[in-house]
Amino acid sequence: MSSWAKPFTVDVPDADLELLRKKLELATFPDELENAGWDYGIPLEDVKRLTAHWKNSFDWRKAEKAINEIPQFTTDIDVDGFGTLNIHFVHQKSKVENAIPLLFVHGWPGHFLEVRKLLPILTSESPDHPSFHVVAPSLPGFGFSEAPSKPGFNGYKYAEVFNKLMLSLGYKEYVYQGGDWGHILGIYTVNRYGHQHVKGWLSNMPIYRIPSLFTNPLIFLELFTAPLNPTLANAIAAAKRFRSKSSGYFVLQATAPQTIGYSLADSPVGLLAWIAEKLYKAVDDYPWTDDEIIEWISIYWFSRAGPAASARIYYEMTEGNKHDVFEGTKWTSVPFGAAHFPREPLRVPKSWAHTIGKVVFESEHEAGGHFAAFEQPESIAADLRKMFGKGGPAYGVVSGQDGY
Repeated sequence: MSSWAKPFTVDVPDADLELLRKKLELATFPDELENAGWDYGIPLEDVKRLTAHWKNSFDWRKAEKAINEIPQFTTDIDVDGFGTLNIHFVHQKSKVENAIPLLFVHGWPGHFLEVRKLLPILTSESPDHPSFHVVAPSLPGFGFSEAPSKPGFNGYKYAEVFNKLMLSLGYKEYVYQGGDWGHILGIYTVNRYGHQHVKGWLSNMPIYRIPSLFTNPLIFLELFTAPLNPTLANAIAAAKRFRSKSSGYFVLQATAPQTIGYSLADSPVGLLAWIAEKLYKAVDDYPWTDDEIIEWISIYWFSRAGPAASARIYYEMTEGNKHDVFEGTKWTSVPFGAAHFPREPLRVPKSWAHTIGKVVFESEHEAGGHFAAFEQPESIAADLRKMFGKGGPAYGVVSGQDGY
């Protein structure tokens, strides 16, 4: 552990809890069309139930105590052009001296608690599988990390934060796992620090640019076989369905994050509806409890920079929706693993994973959605063990730390 990383404890002031209670009491709800269901967004009945649970039943102090059982820290990271940012992170070390350092990166609307269920699995000791030292930062502007104070914090700035954090902890070489923005930022991290520092990585949302005749001719020509290939046709249909029915939030946050930010920062019910909709729709029949939903939303409500700050990543990563989220990146030869989950909303044909990097490992799971580490932690852990364990395609990539 770096001498300048400080232990961190979540401790929301009583005054903040009281203000939240008052806001929930004063909540005004919109009307709803008859038999609207989910067609127009999250149903009024669900939002009212969750609001009542947040106000009357949810015990934040109990949740806070459980969160504080996770080893958390903060440290200062100097980011070129942005000064110093105080970064919050989880650091769960294995008892295995040669455990593999693993950087786990969340996305939106996720946060550092996505790694919670993975921690006891990945750090466990056994001669049958590798063990990992797990580092899971809160992205700048998320959770309890400080947010950038000026525009332009793009993919390579996030990558700089990640790499400097790992180096500060003594991990000169490490592996990486992520989905959502964790996947996208993984591409930037591997492009900038691959081979020298990032020795291999696994994504549970393996997407990239649409292949073209000039960049990936064989994969491009495969598209024309869709009428004869149901699996390929279904993947293409899923991608089109997401774009037409579920991507409104992306455009809004990529073009006017400040505008939606006023509602997210002022209204806990607005924040609840905005995020809970994604939690329900992006999973594979995961049985969310009301406590889980409200704890998840509470991390955003009580976040250091406020609920609006996290939305800006969409603007910064696209320069206001001027280009895609992969600007300035390319294929790399760093060993890459692709984990395919059936209810991932951003599904694309599996072959497209080869446009990202040197695919050495692939898995196809029977269950799981967007929040794979939270929904199916055993599946993600199994993939990491297979990929980086003895006999795996990326065994021994971290010098002197093979996990055993």
